[in-house]
Amino acid sequence: MAQESSSINELIDQLGRLPGIGRKSAERLAYHLLRVSKGEALALSEAIRNVRENVRYCSECFNLSEGPLCSICTDLSRDTSLLCIVEQPRDLMAMEQAGVFRGLYHVLLGRIAPLDGIGPDQLTIDELVERVRKGNFSEIIMATNPTVEGDGSALYITNQLADFPVQVSRLARGITTGSVLEHTNREILADAMSGRQRMH
Repeated sequence: MAQESSSINELIDQLGRLPGIGRKSAERLAYHLLRVSKGEALALSEAIRNVRENVRYCSECFNLSEGPLCSICTDLSRDTSLLCIVEQPRDLMAMEQAGVFRGLYHVLLGRIAPLDGIGPDQLTIDELVERVRKGNFSEIIMATNPTVEGDGSALYITNQLADFPVQVSRLARGITTGSVLEHTNREILADAMSGRQRMH
């Protein structure tokens, strides 16, 4: 019984490390996994294993992908003259679910945050500049989150792209400052995309 108790405590500790999961939620999840069938519980562990072993970053845009290129980069129906810059793959997913953008994306994998020790060299900004250099984009849309760090990242990138003949715009402020894209509803995202503004 002590061994079982130790195993449960280990599971609760691991679940408690997940974002947004406190001790009580971790306990509920652990006891739920004990109640379901063995197959159902092991299916969860197999799904976690598959994600860790098979999912990587797209070599072109840094979205999550199971192959060298993601499904968006290989979709020939996308508008290749438009490039939307987002912070994380989940922001890209929010834009896609809103159905308001049919161009290509570039995922920064974070935002410039000096207080957290995150500089431009830790993001995919160099790869972005190279994409713009080689590509034929007419507009770059900054869809970083409307936070101090998101705005700072957008401004830094705009400066990096200043020498290219491409229009740089920013999502309109239908998105409240301090909010994040993944929690923004479809209508607000649609308004923000259609009302995007040129960055100077």
